[in-house]
This record gives sequence, C-alpha cells and structure tokens, in this order.
Amino acid sequence: MPSFRPLALLVSTSLMAGCAVGPDYQRPDAPLSEHYLGRPSVEQRSATTPADLETWWEGFDDPLLTRFVSQALQQNLDLMQASARVAQAQAGLGAANAALLPSGNISGQAARAYQSVETPLGQILDSRPGSDRYANAYGLDLGASWEVDLFGGLRRAREAALAEYQASRAGAVATRLAVAAQTADIYITLRGLQSRLEIANQQVKTQQDLLAKVQLLYGKGLAADYQVRQTEGSLAQVQATVPVLQTGLEAAMNALDVMLGAPPGTHRAELANTGSIPLAPAIKATGTPADLLRRRPDLIVAERRLAASNARIGEAVAEYYPKFSLSALLGSATSVSAGHLFSNGASQATGTLGLRWRLFDFGRINARIDQAKGQEAEALAAYRQSVLRATEDVENAFSALVNRQAQSTTLVDGETSLTKARRSSFIAYQKGTASLIDVLHADETVLQVADARAQAQTESARAAVAAFKALGGGWQPLETQPLATR
Repeated sequence: MPSFRPLALLVSTSLMAGCAVGPDYQRPDAPLSEHYLGRPSVEQRSATTPADLETWWEGFDDPLLTRFVSQALQQNLDLMQASARVAQAQAGLGAANAALLPSGNISGQAARAYQSVETPLGQILDSRPGSDRYANAYGLDLGASWEVDLFGGLRRAREAALAEYQASRAGAVATRLAVAAQTADIYITLRGLQSRLEIANQQVKTQQDLLAKVQLLYGKGLAADYQVRQTEGSLAQVQATVPVLQTGLEAAMNALDVMLGAPPGTHRAELANTGSIPLAPAIKATGTPADLLRRRPDLIVAERRLAASNARIGEAVAEYYPKFSLSALLGSATSVSAGHLFSNGASQATGTLGLRWRLFDFGRINARIDQAKGQEAEALAAYRQSVLRATEDVENAFSALVNRQAQSTTLVDGETSLTKARRSSFIAYQKGTASLIDVLHADETVLQVADARAQAQTESARAAVAAFKALGGGWQPLETQPLATR
C-alpha cells in the first residue's frame, strides 16, 4: 500500500524523536549557609523530654495536646480543601497524559427523508412512474485521531501538569504541618491564659484584702486618704485585666474547636479545668539549612512551581513549529436498508494526514513565550525568597526559644526569692515587727512575677512549636515521599 508510506514514516519519526523544544529544567542553586547561627544554643538548652521531628507534638508530654493535634489532622476542614486541590491537579495531569494518546469515537446515524415535489429533484422523481420520494440512509463509523508530538509541545505540557500536581501534594503536606502547629499553638496559648487568669484572680483577692486593711487603718486615723485612693486604683487596674484574659481564653477555646472541625463550645467543658503550661521539649536534631529543601513542603511547592513554569516555556516555543495529526475512519454506509449496512459493498475507509502551522501568528507566539519566561523569572525569585525566609523562620524561632526559656528560668528564680521574702514578711508580722500591709504588698509582688513567668513559659512553648514547624517537622522527609522527583 504505497499511499500509506508517508504516514508510516511520520509515525516512526515521531517515535524516535526524544527531544522537546524549550529549556530543560535544572534545579537552581539555593542561597543557604552551612549551619544555623542559633543551633549551638538550641542544642545546649536544658529540657526534660526530647522530641522527634516527625511527631514533635508528643514531645510536650501532654496527652490532651497530643490527642487534639491527632484529631485536627483527621478532621480539619483546611486539610479537606487541600485534598480536594490535589484531586483537581491529578485530574489535570490525567488530561495532559491523555493528550499524548490517540483518541477514538464511534458515530452512527439512521435517517428517513421525503422529497417535496416543488423542488427540481422532487419533480423529476414525481415524473417517473414507480419512483418513491421517500429515502432511507444508514451509516456507522469508527474514527481515530492522534496528534503526533514531533516537537514536544504536549510533552512539555505534561511536564508542567506533573510539576503542578507534585506542588499540590506538597501544598497539602504544608497545610498538614500548619494545622498541627496552629492546633498546638492555640492549646498552649489557652493553657497560658488559664494560668494567668488564675493568677489575676489571686491578685484581685490580694488587692481586696489590702484595700480592706487600709480602709480600717484610715477609719482609725492611721492611714491617709491618698493611700485609700491609691489602693482602690490598684484594685481596679487588676480587676480590669480579668475580662481581657477571659475574652482571650474564650476566643482560644473557640479557635481550637474550629481547628478540630467542630462547632465552638464543643470541647469547652473538657478544657474548663486549668491545666499546666506544656514545657518546651528538646530538639533532637536541627540538621542544616540544606535539609530544609527536602523537609519544608512550602519550599517543595515553590520549586515545583518553578519547574512547571520552565516547562510552560517549551510548550509555548512548540507553537513555532508545525503540528501533524493522523486520523482514520472505518465504517459502512447504505441507502437501501439497515440489513445491507455490513455488506462488503457498503464499507468505506479513510486515512488522513493533517498539518497545522501558525505561519502568520508569530507575534502572538512571541508574546506567549515572553509571558512564560516572565512567569519563570517570577517563580525563580519566589523560590529563592522562600528559601531565605525559611532559614529566617528557623533562626527567629531558635532565638525566641532560647531567650524565652532564659527569661522563664530567671522569673522562676525571682518568684522563688520573692516567695521566701513574703514568708519572712509574714513571720515578721506575726512577731509584730511588720504590718499586714507589708505582707499584702509582698503577695502582690509575688503574683506580678508569677504572671510574667506564666507568659514567659507560654511563649517558650510557642517558640518550640514555631521551631518544629520552621524545620519542617511533622511528616516523613523526601526520601520516603518523593514529591519533588521529576
């Protein structure tokens, strides 16, 4: 069959063509230092419990915190949205894969027509004796078509779709890490507010006792009016902090419920009892900044989007070249009856070689290529900036963790010393060498330091959460989940 030789030659040429137009992707170098500045301080800090990066929330040694994080990772609605985005990207990849394959279709028809006598054909039929102005037509065809990807435009589109799918998967992991970190952060903040609220209520009682004592002395002429007013003002100042703390506590409880995919108030009874502020665990291995490239899913997202934009350049460049397509039709048609549809005389076949070339449209092609190159340049800058910000996140979290823990340790020591001073003041009061006002002032000072200590402990634990998140903790590294492979 000599007429099909050009088609066979074109098919064999396309199968042997392994190159595709446009630039091949190369992972760019990242501006990273060899080690973290805060690593020595973080690894030397004292902590009772070490934590693994994969399940860092268990290192806080708080069963309720662990349960809430696990529950959020199963029920959070942000994670469900991320999963839906992955499914959409996977569908896009499936469409790009299908574009490389032949497509086929089956079509059939059956028609019955009546010819009017007012038309020339109808008049001819009417003038012939025995002619029937009714006509039947039957047809059944099997068609196939294939765009031959000689210059790699479809393959570049598939590369882009694959990179976008991988980016969506990494984005889902990034959402998972954010949900775990945010849940832990809200829980720690909640426990810190409960501790501070308990301290504030103690301060209110202390100031009330102090005011009662000063009013008693004032009634006996042993205290001045300004002392009464000053004590009333101090009491009002302390009382004003209680509604603020209560508002923050209720907001934290509501936020935690939403993170768990539940209506606000669902876990309020369970959290009503004041719990201790979780202690920041030790970080077993901080790694190096280079480890962030495989551990931080947001960096994988940025890198895969860069790969996709690079492939889009090749897809645009392919429009410079002609596009060839092969199509074939195998079928049967008859106007006699449906019974003759599959007879030898009714068979028909067609083979077509198609050509499409945008010869006079290079201006639009140039614009599209320039646009794709601009998008790649933007993606490259975004990737490098993401790397810098990732290392910044780690350094800031390390600094906050070390300094907040040091602050907490100092305030604990100060609280211990002031508690001893208060005890000495009370002994002196019992011996008559100090007044009750001195004892109440000592109580007030102890409670003020206790409030500062509770804040420092809360911020220290929150800094640990931020450090684990910045390091990409909470999922298996790239060796076991190759999201960024090409």
